Amino acid sequence: MFDDQRQAAEPASRPLPAEGRPEAPDRDILDLGRGSSRPEGETARKPAPDDDEGQSAPDEKSEDDTEPEDEEQRPNILRRHPWAFLLGGLAVLALCVGVFFYWLLYMHPYESTDDAFVDARSISVQPKVGGYLVEVPVTDNQHVEAGQMLFQIDQRDYRIALEQAKAQVVADEAAIKNIDAQIQAQYANIDVSKAQIATAEAALKFAQEDAARYKDLAERGSGSVQQSQSATSTLQQRQASVQSANSSLVAAQKQIGSLQAQRASTEAQMARDKAQVEQAELNLGYTTIQAMQPGRVVRLTGGIGAFAQAGQSLSMFVPDDVWVTANYKETQITDMRPGQPVDLVIDAYPSRTIHGTVASVQPGSGTAFSLLPAQNATGNYVKVTQRIPVKIVVKDWPTDVAIGPGMSVVPTVTVR
Repeated sequence: MFDDQRQAAEPASRPLPAEGRPEAPDRDILDLGRGSSRPEGETARKPAPDDDEGQSAPDEKSEDDTEPEDEEQRPNILRRHPWAFLLGGLAVLALCVGVFFYWLLYMHPYESTDDAFVDARSISVQPKVGGYLVEVPVTDNQHVEAGQMLFQIDQRDYRIALEQAKAQVVADEAAIKNIDAQIQAQYANIDVSKAQIATAEAALKFAQEDAARYKDLAERGSGSVQQSQSATSTLQQRQASVQSANSSLVAAQKQIGSLQAQRASTEAQMARDKAQVEQAELNLGYTTIQAMQPGRVVRLTGGIGAFAQAGQSLSMFVPDDVWVTANYKETQITDMRPGQPVDLVIDAYPSRTIHGTVASVQPGSGTAFSLLPAQNATGNYVKVTQRIPVKIVVKDWPTDVAIGPGMSVVPTVTVR
């Protein structure tokens, strides 16, 4: 009954929409005016519980018809919360602007990679001479300074070899002095020979004159033949004396040449023995193995009492001079140049940021310098982005943490 009256009253109170006008705004206007068009005191009556089923069905249908009308009566969410939508839009816009500036300032001018690690020229500590280890004052992972002793080999055998070499040099020096004395004696003999030659030549001249005089007297009959023959014999003796003196002089001179050659040979022997002394000193020095630069001792294998052979590895040595090798994609090094700043984050110490610089960019990919480089001349070819090693140096590494080769690093290079 009440539903029939309501359905009859609604057409009279709702004006018809005009042609061409949107229906949704009219509905909103009608929804706002519908509450005032209902008479005062007119309220909806609930159906009586004792109504029959025929009356309950139309009541349910009328409730379904009123649900869309109630929805049309409520204003949309944009009209109910305009400031919320405005603030939300501004927040989204600010977020987009912030993301853009973050990309522009923190991502766009940087090139980063996780294919990087700490690198160093690890050295194998090997003795140059063999012997028993008598002292090992270091231990694993210990930091040492330049000149600090790492291993000590027994020095007794090498000291004896050094003394023998020095004694041989002393013997060579004595031999040279003896030769020098002989040379001086030969010079004296030469002087004596020269004096003998002068005396013999003077006697020869007198004998020649005496023999000529006696010969002339014998021919004229004033002298005897015996005197002539005696003078001739004396002349021949004087000639032999001159020849003997000349031969002695030549022999003395040749002896000096021989002694000088012997002296040169002894000097060469002494030089060789002096080299043996230097070698013995070096071998003695090689028994003390020292650190050539600051670094850390790792993988220590030599111990006291062990026999170390020449060339045997006793430990590994990692110098303090380490750097970072970053394998960047070839598309990332377009603007990368030496001297550009780099921020390094080591995986072992993620809370620390270490500052470095680009030292150099390898002129070629890592595979190009491998033991077996790729050969793409035959077969199918698949293009793969290559990796270019970039050397990054750090001026001041942190001293309170251990940083060694092989540790993973994430470098970020400022390229713009």
